[in-house]
Amino acid sequence: HGRVEYLSAMVIAVLVLYAGVTALVESVKKILDPVTPDYGVTALVILTAVENVSINYKKPDQKDLSLLNVTDAQKYIAEGQFAPGSMLPKVEAAMKFAMSKPQRKCIITSLEKAVDALNGTAGTTVTL
Repeated sequence: HGRVEYLSAMVIAVLVLYAGVTALVESVKKILDPVTPDYGVTALVILTAVENVSINYKKPDQKDLSLLNVTDAQKYIAEGQFAPGSMLPKVEAAMKFAMSKPQRKCIITSLEKAVDALNGTAGTTVTL
C-alpha cells in the first residue's frame, strides 16, 4: 500500500510543478511582450446642465445642435461660440474622443435626457 501512495503523490507533485512552470513561463511572456487591450468603447456620454450644445447661447437666434461634427465644432470654437470653463471643455473632450478612433461618438446632454440621448432622440452627438 505504501508504494502506491508514494508513487501517486510523486505523479501529483510532478503535475503541480508542471502547471506552475507553465504559468510562470506564460506570465513572463506577457510581461516581456504585453498586448494592448482594446475595450471597444464606441460612445461616451458627457453630462451637463443643458440638453444640447447650442450656438448663440441665450440669444434670440440660439440654435440647439443635435449633430456636431469635428470640423463644425472647430469653426464654432474659433468663433467663440462656447464659453471657456463651461461648454468649451466639454466640446473639446468630445472632439478628442470622436477623433481617437473611427466610429466613435460622444453625446453631450443633461442627466435627465441621458437615456433619450443614447437612443438618439436628445442631446448633441459629436462625430468625426
